[in-house]
Amino acid sequence: MAELPPLPAPEAQHRILHDLQPLPEAWVPLEEALGFGLTSDVLARRTQPPWDNSAMDGYAVRSADVARPPVTLPVVAVVHAGDHPTRAVGPGEAVRIMTGAPMPPGADAVVMQERTRSVPGPALGEVEIQEAATPRQNVRDAGEDARAGEVLLPAGTVLGIPELALLASQGMTSVRVPRRPRVAIVATGDELCRPDEEPQGRIVDTNSVALALGVRRAGGAPVVLGIARDRPEEVEERIRTALDHDVVLTSAGASVGEHDHVRPALERLGVAMDFWRVAIKPGKPLAFGRKGATRIFALPGNPASSLVTFELFVRPALLRLVGRPAPLPVPVQARSGIDLKKNKGLAHFVRVVLIWREGEPWADPLPTQTSGAVRSAVSATHLLHFPMDAMSIRRGEPVELLPVGWAP
Repeated sequence: MAELPPLPAPEAQHRILHDLQPLPEAWVPLEEALGFGLTSDVLARRTQPPWDNSAMDGYAVRSADVARPPVTLPVVAVVHAGDHPTRAVGPGEAVRIMTGAPMPPGADAVVMQERTRSVPGPALGEVEIQEAATPRQNVRDAGEDARAGEVLLPAGTVLGIPELALLASQGMTSVRVPRRPRVAIVATGDELCRPDEEPQGRIVDTNSVALALGVRRAGGAPVVLGIARDRPEEVEERIRTALDHDVVLTSAGASVGEHDHVRPALERLGVAMDFWRVAIKPGKPLAFGRKGATRIFALPGNPASSLVTFELFVRPALLRLVGRPAPLPVPVQARSGIDLKKNKGLAHFVRVVLIWREGEPWADPLPTQTSGAVRSAVSATHLLHFPMDAMSIRRGEPVELLPVGWAP
């Protein structure tokens, strides 16, 4: 294919996402659905709570009986959370009640314990109500959380911890979401070795480890296919094996050097390549293509470049596959912690730590931005976007930050 200028990052993101749809749905246990988007509306099975209940410890009363405090009332019963009232509250009576306990019939308000005084007496004694109560005061209504049959969560809702807790409150143990994408990971290079091998002059393949963790955090199921040596037939065969997955990630070997065999292997395998380079640093030698329903990303070999391109391009694609309607990271604003300079032509994504200083958020770049060092990403919480056409950013100037999924 003819060489074209590197794509701006937003255009590359658009090409990757524009026709990408969530994967077919599956029933997934709640504990495995965190971060996924619902494929259809979820209806409430139960009215929750099923009865009016007390919002605090105190006394259930008829509000009309305590309109002119102080008023002393006999305590005729006690209701704990988990109990059911055994009798109604009649005129001029009170029931001791605990937070979450069902309201006894006849009562329409709860006076909090701190606004009362216990008076010794026969049986359960009496209580002096020291504050007037209004109808429904300190009462949680039945169905406050949900009413049976109503839409509990609409299709497209991203399932966070409260959403999953809400489903659990309805007695649900699984939910319909897109199935987990299977992501094949292939590293290339004679210079690589596994982490459990003695390097003996080689470089440990950290990309496969980092990419697999990133895939898992984005909702995917990583399948690490190992290291393909710098031989055209081995690279081609390893990628051929990978093409029955939803997504393929290769690292290194996608440039035009003597030992860069990924590009010709993809072409021989019939992968339709969309673009080969992106106008960013780090991560310019990024390629994207597709064969059938499989998406292929050829990522750079340098560890920091691989991480940054995964964050900007692969993670959003995986999030779309698991049903996230807005998969791109939401920028936050801060001030630059130092002066920055560069030439025009490439957007730089600077690894930074977001901190609070002088009453505002500030972005402090990590000491090293070397793309070949994993440590240049350690502790980074965000990527500072240094736009393509900008040449300088002064300390204190507003900057746009993108959160990174690799942060703890």
